[in-house]
Amino acid sequence: MNVLVTGGAGFIGSHIVDMLIKEGNKVSIIDSLVHGRLENINGEVNFYNMDIRDSNVSNVFEIERPDMIIHEAAQISVEKSIKNPIYDADVNIIGTLNILENIAKFKTQKIIYPSSAAIYGEPKYLPIREDHPHNMESGYGISKNTIEQYLEVYKKLYGIDYTILCYSNVYGPRQDSLGEGGVVSIFCKRLLSNKVPYIFGDGGQTRDFVYVKDVARANIMAMKDKGSNFYNVCSNTETSINELLDIMSKIEGEKILPVHLPKRGGDIRCSVMTYEKINKEVGWQPSYSLIDGLKQTFEYYRKI
Repeated sequence: MNVLVTGGAGFIGSHIVDMLIKEGNKVSIIDSLVHGRLENINGEVNFYNMDIRDSNVSNVFEIERPDMIIHEAAQISVEKSIKNPIYDADVNIIGTLNILENIAKFKTQKIIYPSSAAIYGEPKYLPIREDHPHNMESGYGISKNTIEQYLEVYKKLYGIDYTILCYSNVYGPRQDSLGEGGVVSIFCKRLLSNKVPYIFGDGGQTRDFVYVKDVARANIMAMKDKGSNFYNVCSNTETSINELLDIMSKIEGEKILPVHLPKRGGDIRCSVMTYEKINKEVGWQPSYSLIDGLKQTFEYYRKI
């Protein structure tokens, strides 16, 4: 299949690209390199150094004529979306609309779109199912929710199929510190350099950490998903930030006490999701435990 991956030089996108190439797909990438890195780019792809808001995106569609879009390009920081909501909306909403307009124009078959646990806000129950009410507490969550609604509109207007994959806190190799699982990257770097890690709030807040290679595989499997659907992609395991640091300290073999900083605005207290729906309908479930994923992540950061 001919697949265009936006954000394909980034953390999650580059892992998706590697998996697509391994399975014999033709792949092209659009990436502005704001978060992406040249060293993440697979040598077998056509790379376009371009912002998703750029009018020249249509030229890429004209040249590549993709069958499918995996749209990973985004402004990924909850904190930045609160401090600069106009920029967040410009990239995540206007940029995505530019992609959707070209999908409609060039009659691309389908888009796979990553949503976020940020759409759920402070949960009313745990684990969170896909039918949980949306209660956004940041511009980032609002932008994700807005595009979900646009996808339904484009489905009705142009017959474009979509699969929305709602990620929990993704972590793993190639991650920077900005994403929702960025705490793992931060802890890795500080533990490896013998620096004191810091935690916002008391550390009792919980998250659902899912390994990036499991997320990439969910995208590959979603390519064959029929119709238009919404699935959680998660580990269904609740881990506090204090517990995370303790596990990582044991892997590294050195206990370092953290410094606690004031709680950040927009951060929810507890979050864990269920992957029951995607397991039943697509056959996906995570294959990496938190400990195994963290060990691979440490191996990556030791080499860079």
